Amino acid sequence: MIAPEPILTLEPLLEAIREGLEGEGWELSGLQKTTSYEFEGRWAGDSSRSAYLFFHAESVPEWVSVDVFLDETSRGLKGNLALVLDGPELSEVGDPDTALSHLAGVARKALPEGYQTPLTLKYRLPNLSEDPGKSDTEFRFKLYIPAPALKAGHSAVVALTASTVRAFGKLLESQDLRGLLSP
Repeated sequence: MIAPEPILTLEPLLEAIREGLEGEGWELSGLQKTTSYEFEGRWAGDSSRSAYLFFHAESVPEWVSVDVFLDETSRGLKGNLALVLDGPELSEVGDPDTALSHLAGVARKALPEGYQTPLTLKYRLPNLSEDPGKSDTEFRFKLYIPAPALKAGHSAVVALTASTVRAFGKLLESQDLRGLLSP
């Protein structure tokens, strides 16, 4: 049996992620690649190539997306998948501690165990003269792609991506999340 080829560069990782998402019904709606060469301080002499991918699906509302960040540096390859949800106005979200605790509890039930899965609750006040209670909110449920998946190769990353997107689907179906989603 031949050992799988590890994923070592940005393009093969991008292809595996895209295959996993598209296989679950998500369509690429945007792709941005950047290359950076000029760094100062501890990163002097390094280079970085990054890709941002944005996916939408016909089966979910337009305020739901899966965003992907991939980064190849001289220190290695890394990336994450994020389910991004536009939330209601801040006044409807309530206390941040309570909201984060609630969101984390819902995510623990849906996201796969054994992975680094941070949660972000973001507030955005569109204009300094507006009522802060009218601020936009955004929730991001992330899963960092672990090094063992990259080492295991293309099919492992495709499988991880597909299972993560299915878990994101469970999150979206959760009755516990309904009150915190955009109307």
